[in-house]
Amino acid sequence: MEYAQQKGWQVEIVQRPESAKGFIPEKKRWPVERSFGWLNFRRRLFRDVEKTVESSEAMLQIAFISLLLNRIAT
Repeated sequence: MEYAQQKGWQVEIVQRPESAKGFIPEKKRWPVERSFGWLNFRRRLFRDVEKTVESSEAMLQIAFISLLLNRIAT
């Protein structure tokens, strides 16, 4: 929260209503979950095998660049 305040970001914590039963989609969450699902198709991102945070970040960037290039090509 402190980091978000320093950057001027607004954080909204959304919780499920207690009276709700079954599946209830939460606002703006499914695009994030879908993106994480796409990243699981990358072999190096399937498990956390990188030794440094910088290496992990680089692999994430490469994976997203690859996804975007594949979208542009089609």
